[in-house]
Amino acid sequence: MARIFAYIVHKGGVVDDSAVELAAAARKIDAAASPTAILTGWGADLDAACNALSASYAEVWKLANEALAYPNAELVRKALVKVLPSGSIVLLPHQHFGMDLAPGLSIKMKSTFVSDVVDIAGVEGADLKVVRQEFGGQVSAHVRCDLSSGAVVTVRPGAFKSLEGAVVSGVGGVIDKSSDIGALTAGRRYLETVTAEAGDVDITRYNVLVSIGRGIQEKENVAIAQELADALGAAVSCSRPVVDAKWMEKSRQVGSSGKTVKPKVYLACGISGSFQHLAGIKGSPFLIAINKNPKAPIFQVADVGIVDDLLEFLPELSNRVREMRTVTAK
Repeated sequence: MARIFAYIVHKGGVVDDSAVELAAAARKIDAAASPTAILTGWGADLDAACNALSASYAEVWKLANEALAYPNAELVRKALVKVLPSGSIVLLPHQHFGMDLAPGLSIKMKSTFVSDVVDIAGVEGADLKVVRQEFGGQVSAHVRCDLSSGAVVTVRPGAFKSLEGAVVSGVGGVIDKSSDIGALTAGRRYLETVTAEAGDVDITRYNVLVSIGRGIQEKENVAIAQELADALGAAVSCSRPVVDAKWMEKSRQVGSSGKTVKPKVYLACGISGSFQHLAGIKGSPFLIAINKNPKAPIFQVADVGIVDDLLEFLPELSNRVREMRTVTAK
C-alpha cells in the first residue's frame, strides 16, 4: 500500500477539525494505515499546530518557510512536490484552499485526482474505490481511481466521522522537512485579509443554532424559525440561498463563503446539505436535519433526520419546547 499523507489546515496555531476526518478517511483506505500529517506555514503558529498534532498523528512533517506565512496554493504545491514520495496518496479537505491546491498538485505529481469524496469503499487491486455525489447530492457516483502512480483526494467536510483509533498515538513526533523545500517564488502574492462586518447577532457565540435554507420558501416564514430559536434560547442562521434572496443578512450565513460556527446543536431546516454549507460547521455538533425531501444529502451527515414540511413541523416543535419549559419551571 502506498504511503498516505494528510495535508492539515490550521490557523492561529489551531488545527482545523478536518485533521481528524482525514485520519478517519485514511483508515477507510487501509485499516492499518498510519497517515503522516503535513503542515506548512511559518513562525510560532506553525510550531503550535505541529505540536498539537504530534500527540495524535504518528508522524508530523513540518514545512516552514516565510513565504508560506499566508497560505498560497501555488507555493504550497511547489513545497509538497519536493518532499512527497512518488506514488503517495494525499488527502486534503474539500474546502476553498484544498480545492485550489489539489488539482495542480496531482498534475505536478503525475497522479490520479478525485474531488469531493463522501465515502471510501477501500482498495481493490490497484484501484481505490470512492463515492462522490452528483446533481446536488441526488445521485451517488461510485468511482475507481488508479493508484499505480499515487492519488490526490479531497474529502468533503463532515463526511467522515471521527473513529476510535483513527488517529494513532504519536511515536514519530515532529520532523522538520523545511530544508528540503528550498526557495519558493510565486506569480501571485498575499495583499490583505478583509474581515466581514459584524451583524446584529454573532452566530459564532451560540451553542444552539436554528439554520434555515431555501426550504423556508419566503422571507415571511423566517419568523417561524425565529420563534423556535427564541424557545430554545438559540439564534437563527442560514445557508447562502437565504442571503442571496435577501431574506437574512450576510452575517447570519454559515458556510465556506459565510461564517464558521461550532455549536453543540445544529438544526438544519430546509437545507440540502451542500459541501459549501457543511464546511462552515465545525466541532461535530449534534445535527438535526428537517427536510421534506427524503433524498436530501444533509441526511447522510445528520444524527437525526426528520422528513416533514418544516413550515408545519417547526411551529409544532416550538409549542412542545415551550410546554416542556413551562412544566420544568413549575
